[in-house]
Amino acid sequence: MGDQELNRVLGGGAVPGGVVLLGGEPGIGKSTLMLQVALSVGRKNKILYISGEESAEQVRMRANRLGSISPEVLIFAQTQVPALLDALRQEQPDLVVVDSIQTLDLPDQDGVPGSVGQIRESAAALTAWAKTTGTPLFMVGHITKEGSLAGPKVLEHMVDVVLQFEGDRHHAYRMLRAAKNRFGTTAELGIYEMTGEGLSAVDHPSEVLLGERGSAESGAAIAVALQGVRPLLVEIQALVSTAVYGTPQRSGTGFDLRRLNMLLAVLEKRCAFKLAQFDVFLNVAGGLKIQDPANDLAVVAAILSSSLNLSLDNRTCFAGEVGLSGEIRPVPRMEQRMAEAARLGMERMLVSGHGKLPTPPRGLTLIPVQRVNEVQRVVF
Repeated sequence: MGDQELNRVLGGGAVPGGVVLLGGEPGIGKSTLMLQVALSVGRKNKILYISGEESAEQVRMRANRLGSISPEVLIFAQTQVPALLDALRQEQPDLVVVDSIQTLDLPDQDGVPGSVGQIRESAAALTAWAKTTGTPLFMVGHITKEGSLAGPKVLEHMVDVVLQFEGDRHHAYRMLRAAKNRFGTTAELGIYEMTGEGLSAVDHPSEVLLGERGSAESGAAIAVALQGVRPLLVEIQALVSTAVYGTPQRSGTGFDLRRLNMLLAVLEKRCAFKLAQFDVFLNVAGGLKIQDPANDLAVVAAILSSSLNLSLDNRTCFAGEVGLSGEIRPVPRMEQRMAEAARLGMERMLVSGHGKLPTPPRGLTLIPVQRVNEVQRVVF
């Protein structure tokens, strides 16, 4: 595959006969990503791009904006499954993209395109062809308003890989992650930036995310997170203010709200911080959703910083999991986390004091903390 971020998430690239289902919100860039993949692979291979939502001319106009289109990239605007199978047998492409599975129509099947029966049988027919011929198949799928893939749950069981394309449309960054992968891990993360020329891979996301920081303000802490084997430095922003209404608000953007409530309860119980009468808002800068228990320590530090109205040092970062009893637990792969922190100029890193401390790289000092109530004394 010609896309390094997609290869990372897939576990090395497309597998012969592998069926990949890509889902995401409307306008997030699913069709753009698939068309870019088709254009990059189509320089040396025959690609059949099946478009059920746009005409062939619309796809060609978008392809010309993304880059030069190769004669080996065949655009087929068709929704009838029998006609698609005939074209596949005749052209024998090296890669097939279907955009989208919800638009396909099987005349022998009852129901309109997009119904449960139509999606299930259309996907089954294309999957059987891909497995028989050993051709990689990518299918774009719609999602519901709750964020799950539209259609029957059996659709996710039929395919080999389920990818989720996520991001905030108000930000330029998009994340590609695997919810299911029969050929590799589901822990890897691909990061793209949406530009006028399409999606471009972000090689060093930590530099981009931290490069947007302003001057040091209270309520901001840097977490050293890990996605797969890729360490990321992200800014955690917290705002603690007096509750205007009777019930305090708890809001988390890019962070699990239930985990935020747990951390607030730990601060209340173990540190005697009275936060029950305050609104607490949490945000992961850049529009990313990073789920790593190592973010807990940075979240705690950001909440304490905002509550006390004291800013944290710009050269201090955090990596530690917080337990219910208030202990700071170690997190895995500290070597990669420390190397990334040192590369970006961090000078101090708060980590768990339980167990043996690893040897930090030059220029980085590890500060061990064993309990949550030690954080305030160390950072302020």
